[in-house]
Amino acid sequence: MTAKTLTTLAAALIATAGLSLPAMAGGQIAINYAPTDPEQSQMLSTGLTIFGLVNGLKNGANAIQNGNGNSAGIGQMGSGNNGLIVQEGNGHNGTIQQTGSNNACGLFQFGEATDAQCVQNGDNQAGATVVFGF
Repeated sequence: MTAKTLTTLAAALIATAGLSLPAMAGGQIAINYAPTDPEQSQMLSTGLTIFGLVNGLKNGANAIQNGNGNSAGIGQMGSGNNGLIVQEGNGHNGTIQQTGSNNACGLFQFGEATDAQCVQNGDNQAGATVVFGF
């Protein structure tokens, strides 16, 4: 690059740095874990069951909500399914839909205004999703 090109590039960077930027809009970051190995699925399912027992919950459909304006919905068709939604903060929407048997899903939402779903069709599936909203 020539000196003139570098000068022009530097001037352009300085000029754009002075522009006003909009305030950071809300968003979310999600981490999802869905084991593909039956042994790992069983281990995750057991872990979700233990989490529920420690928190005084029964297998089936459970929601723990701390905050305002949160909504949680769990639909289950089949037997032996375990759906758990935990919401800490405000304005979360979370749903779990399980069709089949012996499925387990944990949906954990933290921060502000997240939207997340867990859908399981079939048998012996497990999954966990952690969502952080800002």
